[in-house]
Order: sequence, then C-alpha cells, then structure tokens
Amino acid sequence: MKFWQFLRFAPPEMLPRLAQVAEDAGFHGVMLVDHMFVPEQFDTTGTLYSTGQDGTPFWDEEDPWPDPWAAIGAMAAVTSRLRFSTCIYILPLRNPFDVAKSLATLSVMSGNRVALGCGAGWMKEEYAALGIDFATRGQRYTEMIEVMQRLWRKEMVEYHGEIFNFPRLQMSPAPSADIPLYLGGNAKVAKRRAARYANGWITHRFRRREIASMVGEMQDMLDAEGRAKDPFEIIVPAGSSMDAYKQFKDEGVTGIVNLPTLDEVGPRASLDDMTRYIENYADTFIGKL
Repeated sequence: MKFWQFLRFAPPEMLPRLAQVAEDAGFHGVMLVDHMFVPEQFDTTGTLYSTGQDGTPFWDEEDPWPDPWAAIGAMAAVTSRLRFSTCIYILPLRNPFDVAKSLATLSVMSGNRVALGCGAGWMKEEYAALGIDFATRGQRYTEMIEVMQRLWRKEMVEYHGEIFNFPRLQMSPAPSADIPLYLGGNAKVAKRRAARYANGWITHRFRRREIASMVGEMQDMLDAEGRAKDPFEIIVPAGSSMDAYKQFKDEGVTGIVNLPTLDEVGPRASLDDMTRYIENYADTFIGKL
C-alpha cells in the first residue's frame, strides 16, 4: 500500500518543510488540491463536493489555493525520494500546451517524481470566469489528455480533434519516463476514461461497503480496454482507520490519501502541529499495514 499525505490548504510557505517531514516519515508522496479562485456565490446544484447544510463548500475564501506546479517545484527541490501529485487538478480549465510544458519540466527537474491527478471539475463559476464552455468540458478533457500524451513524446506529433487541432510539432524538454495520470471521478464516464488513458484512478466520496464493487467495476473496464494486466493504481482518499485500510488492501486498493482536517493540516494549524500530526499518522499506520 502506498500512502499519500494530502497537504490541502497548508500555508504555501510551509510546504517545503512539510514535504521534508512527509519524506522522512515514510510517505510515498504528497498531494495538493486545485481551484483557481473562490467565488462569492456558488451554484452547487447537483454537486457532491459541499458539506454545509446550506450547500456551501467547507473552506473559507481566505484558505490558500497555491499554484500546484510552483509548489511542487519548491517541494521537489528540498526532497529526493518523495513523489508529488494533484488531487484533483481541474484539467479542462487550462491549455494542454501549458500543462504539458509545466509537467514535463517538473518531471525532468525532479527525477520523474511528479504525477497528474486530474478531473473535469464541478464549479461552473470557474469555467464562466475563464471563458470556457462548462457543457463541453468532458470532450475538452479527453482531447487534452490525448494532446498531452502526444506532446510528451520525443518526436514530432500532430493532433486533429474537435477542440484542439495542430500540425506537426515537437515539445522539449520531454520527460524521460511516463508521467503518471491518475484520473478522478466516480461516474461511469470518468471510470471509462481512466481505464482507457490513465495509470490510475482516484475515487471521490464513497461508502466503505461500496469499495469492492467500485474496484470490481474498474477492473472490468480495464479488461474491456485490453489493460487487465497493466499496472494500475486505485487510490482512495480516506480518514484514519486501520480496519478500513486492511479492507481496502484486500479489495485491490493500492494507495491511500490521508485526509486530515483543516485544523490538523491547514491554515489554522502551526508548523509544529502539522509536523506532529504527519509523524504520528506515519507511526500509527505506515509500516504496520
């Protein structure tokens, strides 16, 4: 089992030190969250991402959302083994050339320690502010993955899709190893996309008793894509429970993302508090599973 430490909302200036703490504690990697901004008013109709009774998200507008690639660059510079990913990066909000260039550069400079955990997103206000059609984000998402995987080859490539269209060109630097893609989402279309294109799948909200069937469905989709024997990560963001972790491992889960509260790792905790939390979690779970 691989353990990832979620560092969402940790003060940006503390991230390099927290990365060192996580590396020393034995974590496989750390993950960062992504949103462009916090709107004053949310349309949360049909979403599963808010926790308040009034439908508002659980964070405050002052809570930090640092650029994940800048933050990962700073953390990679002070570590040697730790891996880095996003959980979840809203890929269709961006340009595939920009994302491909940032990730390729980070991969080269970190010694292939960066991954992309991405999803289509749910916040309509982000799409509206950036002038991107929310209704067609699924098609844009799929094409972006195809474009980026081409751009990371060490050769001339071209692409002709409904949204992105370009003649032969080559991007450099190219990563010396594949950049892992971990696609998020529990909808069937999200799982099918992960089975076709990705190196892993990150669940969102779940009930513990449903994990086995969800893993089974993903394995069936991998089989349908002819990828049943390919290495594939199944990553579950979860709270602290040894019983749950043992169950997940038995059912085919390969990675756990530790989800601390904002008071444990976040803007309302001190560096000493966050350090103790990460070290205590590692002592309790990593190595004992």
